[in-house]
Amino acid sequence: MEPDKTPQRVPIRELVRYYLRLGLLGFGGPVALVGQMERELVGDKKWLTKDEMREGIAVCQSLPGPLAIQVGIWISYIRGGFWGAWAGGWAFILPNFAIVVALGALYVRFEGLPAVAAIFYGVSPAVIALILHSCYRLTKLGMKDWLEWALAAAAFGITVAVQTEVALVFIGCGIIGLLYYGSLVRGRKTASTTSLMIGMPLLAIGPAPEGLGTMLGKLLMFFLKAGSLTFGSGLVIVPFLEKGLVQQTGWLNEREFLVAVAMGMISPGPVVITATFVGYLVAGFWGSLVATIGIFLPSFLLILIVAPILVRYRTNPNVQGFIKGAYAAAIGTILGACVLLGKIAIGDWLTALIALASLVVLFRWKVSNPLLVAATAVIGLIAFPLLRPEWVYVK
Repeated sequence: MEPDKTPQRVPIRELVRYYLRLGLLGFGGPVALVGQMERELVGDKKWLTKDEMREGIAVCQSLPGPLAIQVGIWISYIRGGFWGAWAGGWAFILPNFAIVVALGALYVRFEGLPAVAAIFYGVSPAVIALILHSCYRLTKLGMKDWLEWALAAAAFGITVAVQTEVALVFIGCGIIGLLYYGSLVRGRKTASTTSLMIGMPLLAIGPAPEGLGTMLGKLLMFFLKAGSLTFGSGLVIVPFLEKGLVQQTGWLNEREFLVAVAMGMISPGPVVITATFVGYLVAGFWGSLVATIGIFLPSFLLILIVAPILVRYRTNPNVQGFIKGAYAAAIGTILGACVLLGKIAIGDWLTALIALASLVVLFRWKVSNPLLVAATAVIGLIAFPLLRPEWVYVK
């Protein structure tokens, strides 16, 4: 099969312009954002081939950290090189960082935003629909035979059964793919964890308020760990964050954590921008900056370590086999994440109706993500004070 032709290089300014726009207007979580990148960069701009996009998704899903930002860094790297990866990746994060810091300041200033729960109520089920719609597109992009479907089904079952994503699922499916599709039974994969050792000098950007030094260090290490050890998608990082932030450290109560998750879901860009809001609640602006660096820095380092190796060996049948297996696992765990997230997002007849209607609208009329999010936010603002759904506060 002849590969599609794409430009060998994209100017860094074009990468920055695109990812600033995506970070400002891209809604719906990691799968929706990846689906939008696939639609725009493969279908419209022709910056990537389908195979390059598929490889990027599979590799990023097999590494710890948030999926959407890693795919963005991957694309920026293969089209803009080392500096393109840094520029494109941080351009993706910057708009959302500014928005969430502003919302955090408003929340602290006015001791909570009552409208947040109402918006969360309307938008959350629409996010489920956005994920399912994008997963459908990704399935069309990469799922080709019975083994991939079988691996996806197994990954889905494991994800739902254990209530989280399991790192070994991706590795195991990749090894099965290597054995089935590859040319020989051989594969050695080096997992990089050195990213945990980097980032401390970034705290020297300016003086932090007195007494916050220790807290900033704790925030940095907590989110470096979250970004380095949590596999798959920003959506399923939520249980990890809840355990650490509410149960172990006590930095947030359940209500504050729910608001933080809502901020990640209703704002554009990567869902794990929740870390920025958490950082602001715990330690103000410097806390938000440190938490943001901590959650995203491992993604840059892992992609920049793995990408050059993959570019060099991407035609190797064993590498291709591993990627196929890992990609199938990605599809299954994303669908499993829908089930887990649905327990938070859908709790009554109206939220179920919003999810179903959103799915129909996306498949039938292809409404833009921001428009769908805005419409469902309005529904939430109107319906929430009328229905007063108590489950929103307790889940």
